Amino acid sequence: MILAIDAGNTHIVFGCIEGEEIRQIFRAATDIRMTADELAVKLKMFLEFAGLEPDSFEGAILSSVVPPINTPLKDAVKMVTGLDAMCVSAGLKTGLNILIDNPAQLGADLVAGAVAALYKYSAPLIIFDMGTATTISVISRKGGYLGGAIVPGVVLSLNALSSGTSQLPKVSLEPPKRCIGTNTIDCMRSGVVFSAAAMMDGMIDRIEEELGYPATVVATGGIASSIVPHCRHKVICDSNLLLTGLAVLYRKNKPQERAQRS
Repeated sequence: MILAIDAGNTHIVFGCIEGEEIRQIFRAATDIRMTADELAVKLKMFLEFAGLEPDSFEGAILSSVVPPINTPLKDAVKMVTGLDAMCVSAGLKTGLNILIDNPAQLGADLVAGAVAALYKYSAPLIIFDMGTATTISVISRKGGYLGGAIVPGVVLSLNALSSGTSQLPKVSLEPPKRCIGTNTIDCMRSGVVFSAAAMMDGMIDRIEEELGYPATVVATGGIASSIVPHCRHKVICDSNLLLTGLAVLYRKNKPQERAQRS
């Protein structure tokens, strides 16, 4: 079993993966002020809660878009499991043909998502990762990572709407029954949910027009399941895409011998 960690701007996701099966998932709020000791306590509690022994892991891998938390997370993994976590960074074997201007700029989360999508689905691919920001990755029919787009995330937009105005309240991310809202809360929910779905549909149309052929569309991230049902295009919702990608990357770069514990 391996420990896969996806550190995003809002949440850190810990996945316990055995073979092809994700046995357990834990989520913690991302806080760059947390020390390695505090993260280790959280991780140990998560494992105890799931009835998993720290020495049941053969390895660990970390994908992060929050650089200040990388070292504390790696130290926490070492403290709890005795393992040195592999990091998704330049130099790691990915199998991706990255065709953007500067391949080193491609984020670890986008690498993991693209690797997983190519592993599970058929290229060409359009991948929406819906987190704090919504990132769009485009993979050609030959498997080349062409580039993509970055859009403000749905929750980020919703929070900005309430915090940036004097009379609009904070609302939960729930779709209204109709697009035409008849009260403030339903108007806000309609604007956020349906506009996000329309953005996805519109970007799919534009990307496929630019590619010259249709693509398989996959969406992942914390709020993808709230938006995808309202899209008019066929979109596969795969909430564990990045964890799958981390497992694939670990196997591609797995040391010949079992990781040594101190």
